[in-house]
Amino acid sequence: MQFTSDNAAAVHPAVWKAMMAADAPDAPYDNDALSQRLDATFSALFGRECAVLWVASGTAANCLALAAMVPPHGAVVCHREAHIEMDEAGAPGFFLHGAKLLLADGASAKVTPETLAAVIDPIRDDVHQVQPHAISITQASEYGCVYRPEEVAAIAAFAQARGLGLHMDGARFGNATAYLGCSPAEAAGAVDALSFGFVKNGGMGAEAIVFFDVEAARTIRYRRKRAGHLQSKGRFMAAQILAMLEGDLWLGNARAANAAAAEIAAAAPGRLLHPVEANEIFLTCTAAEREALRAQGFAFYDWGADAARLVTSWDAKDAHVSALARALAGL
Repeated sequence: MQFTSDNAAAVHPAVWKAMMAADAPDAPYDNDALSQRLDATFSALFGRECAVLWVASGTAANCLALAAMVPPHGAVVCHREAHIEMDEAGAPGFFLHGAKLLLADGASAKVTPETLAAVIDPIRDDVHQVQPHAISITQASEYGCVYRPEEVAAIAAFAQARGLGLHMDGARFGNATAYLGCSPAEAAGAVDALSFGFVKNGGMGAEAIVFFDVEAARTIRYRRKRAGHLQSKGRFMAAQILAMLEGDLWLGNARAANAAAAEIAAAAPGRLLHPVEANEIFLTCTAAEREALRAQGFAFYDWGADAARLVTSWDAKDAHVSALARALAGL
């Protein structure tokens, strides 16, 4: 019974079907008919003009998006537990040719204008100190907590006032949007670029970089090629993304994962380390308790000495979810 990661989930049948349908001769790279539909499709989804590039991983999506905003001598301000800091093996420094990450604090891995200012304000405006050029926030955060539209708006206003770009790591953007019950445009707010995640939500191997600053995408097309992410048969990348958007499949999948997480969280309210607002549950759990859960067939990650992380996915089996809820309640 798998609760380690939503990356372990199956590929949605609609994605496989779309990829099979795309298995016909077409123009190479991103000149195919499906890739050419992405800009208009996302522009309709967000209600404003977008330029969209596909890539094969969330790490590439994050780093290429930031490369549009940050020079090698600059910096990105992010939460100290952000994925770009903790889980991307130095990729931001690699893609941004040495640019630095400046780390901010905030409850449940969410930053605020105040915690951002605490990092930025002490920096002198001279050549001896690295200057910030962008802010990166994660929707939903590394602890599964969701930025409300007013929170994103406050950060966007802060970024604009400081002349900084704003990037959103949306590896679980679907889960955040489903939780908020709002439009994708409201969940994203006034960001300059969004890494729109599909792999964790039923996709196979395609993520979208959505540029709301359309001009920024022109340069990143060259950087994508240089980074090895311009696939020669790009129609298979675009097919996955379009299949997930069709009929709001991405939202339906996210709602299913969120509902499974909510059922599990309700079984152990006194153990929760963070509010459960998406599809991740962090809870207190001793080594003995974790061993007992694993003995019953549950797979999950330890999270320090006395905690565990459980992640639900779009294809979580009702019987497995209910069994885990009962097991947690019985500890």
